[in-house]
Amino acid sequence: MISAISKVITNPTVVNIAQNADATVTCKTTVNAIGRPGFILIDNHIDKETKKFASLKEFLYQATCLGVYMAVIVPIFKKGGFKLAKEKIFKNTQGFEHFKNFKEYSAYKKIADLATKKERLEAIGKLKDNKLNVVLTDELKKDKPNKFGDIKGAVELSNIIGSVVGLAIIAPQVSQALIHPVMRLIGLEKKS
Repeated sequence: MISAISKVITNPTVVNIAQNADATVTCKTTVNAIGRPGFILIDNHIDKETKKFASLKEFLYQATCLGVYMAVIVPIFKKGGFKLAKEKIFKNTQGFEHFKNFKEYSAYKKIADLATKKERLEAIGKLKDNKLNVVLTDELKKDKPNKFGDIKGAVELSNIIGSVVGLAIIAPQVSQALIHPVMRLIGLEKKS
């Protein structure tokens, strides 16, 4: 049993998700959007109408959180965090000069994270219009390419800040404005 758990925990995909704030928040919110309403629906101590109301309201709230996160946090905070780090906070830090924007860094990192040199070479060959410059292409051909930890740290920090702002401040406001009209439209809530 323990060996099976350790295999899951040390799986490279699980490790990448755990080290990526974006993936972690997306997974958690998706599980919440399915799990919380599901547990409300299977609770036998709640009457049928309350189950419908509470489970739909919880689903709408979690779906709103996920929507806010995907629409606002990922594009604004990731791109903005990268730009702020490159131009202001870490402007003299080595590595940022290789990337014009977050999109270039993201493309590089995706290939650098591949397990073997062979996989990286295949991925470089599949790039359309080879968006990576010569220095980065040469770096990816090494046995252990540079992962530019400072850049990853800056992006992850902006993700974390964005998650807090989005899920603690923006999402509750958006869901408050959205949930009740949807509930009334479906007929589960009466206008008071």
